Amino acid sequence: MGLRLTPKETSFYSLFASSATLLVEATRELTKLLEADPSQRQPIADRLKELEHEADDATHAIINKVNSSFITPFDREDIHGLAAHLDDCMDHIEEAADLICLYRIGELPAGVAEQFEILSRMAEITALAMPRLRSFKDLSSYWIEINRLENQADDLHRKMLAELFNNGTDPIDIIKIKGVIDGFEDAADSFEKVAHMVEGIAVKES
Repeated sequence: MGLRLTPKETSFYSLFASSATLLVEATRELTKLLEADPSQRQPIADRLKELEHEADDATHAIINKVNSSFITPFDREDIHGLAAHLDDCMDHIEEAADLICLYRIGELPAGVAEQFEILSRMAEITALAMPRLRSFKDLSSYWIEINRLENQADDLHRKMLAELFNNGTDPIDIIKIKGVIDGFEDAADSFEKVAHMVEGIAVKES
């Protein structure tokens, strides 16, 4: 890393950590959603919507900080990209959970529980990784594990789609359930994009 003659703005690290912490809380709400009776799901979906709004606020705070800071810890474009991908994780989680309620889906496919487990793990290790942006040390294990989990999520998604189309489910129910499981798969993809962004930043800063 080259010598810097001016101090760097360090509050970005806590802002990224806050965004990632919200994702951990969101995946905990997914567990509650899975365990709840269908008639009790709406308050959980409402809480996820609140978390999505908080995540939007956190993203705006990062962008505003970029715009008001003369010196940033790494490239402004990378800060924008990382903030956007973290926000995408939350957006996909909230949207897919909301569809469960809007579509009035009763019993969720068995694979959804595993989807939630993968997303929870992704959120946890992402939250642990964000503070390490200060030094970029010990981050390779983070993006390697995220990539492994995303591959696991892809395999699960394909199996869930195959089962959905092969078991004679009503076409309308297929559309509803596919929308939900696709949304959670999009969330897993977004976690991988966060990890790819972190890896790219680490390479630039090394």
